[in-house]
Amino acid sequence: MRIALLQMNSGIDPAKNAAAIVDGLREAKAGGAEMLFTPEMSGLLDRDRKRAAAHLSTESDDSVLAAVRAAAAEQGIWVHLGSLALRSDDDPDRCVNRGFVIDDTGAIRARYDKIHLFDVDLDTGESWRESSVYDAGEAAVIADTPAGTLGLSVCYDLRFADLYRALSDAGATMLTIPAAFTVPTGKAHWHVLMRARAIESAAFIVAAAQVGHHEDGRKTYGHSLVIDPWGEVLLDMGGEPGIGIAEIDPARVVDVRKRIPVIAHRRRFAAPEPSV
Repeated sequence: MRIALLQMNSGIDPAKNAAAIVDGLREAKAGGAEMLFTPEMSGLLDRDRKRAAAHLSTESDDSVLAAVRAAAAEQGIWVHLGSLALRSDDDPDRCVNRGFVIDDTGAIRARYDKIHLFDVDLDTGESWRESSVYDAGEAAVIADTPAGTLGLSVCYDLRFADLYRALSDAGATMLTIPAAFTVPTGKAHWHVLMRARAIESAAFIVAAAQVGHHEDGRKTYGHSLVIDPWGEVLLDMGGEPGIGIAEIDPARVVDVRKRIPVIAHRRRFAAPEPSV
């Protein structure tokens, strides 16, 4: 089957970002894809919190989500909407970084809130505090789709292999890792970590990414990827926005897991005592 990835340069206007996703859906459908994957923060990418706050809404009121659901139904195509910044239903002063699996009728089949939040102070003076705005998710999520059983994650989750073990243990044959990676970390770690997650889980990786210089001043790495369960790169979209198409064969997962049965050979074991 064919899947499509939308590599985006999302900005500070949700309406423009929604239009780009809807256009991507149409292009993906015209290219024969049965499912489209979009990056982290598809609907709004803005590190100016005061300005961004004016565009944030709860899931039920989000204009980008509504537009994507309507377009998915119109085009008859599934969508993994990598993530949206949404206000929490429980606390309007807090947000969630939430991904969605949407079917070809526009129905939401699954939701996933990013579990691992990136908090760091760098020697350069840069400070990132996702936890000051976002609430962390508490549950791993899988969803059945035409592309296989998806294991959902978002960006920084990539660095935590235990999440992908839990997803593949639960039956995931494709792991989605939508992202907005910075350029330095992308150059250093993007490809090697993505291939590692594919190999250790004997699963497909689909990683739609943000790319280029954004309206809020940041720069993201791009290189949206599709990787097969053997670790071979089937698609690398480089450094420009656009649609990429990849052919995947779900039987490849069965073949690789027969050759190296890493899922069947996993064992639980006692952790070592901490050193003194």
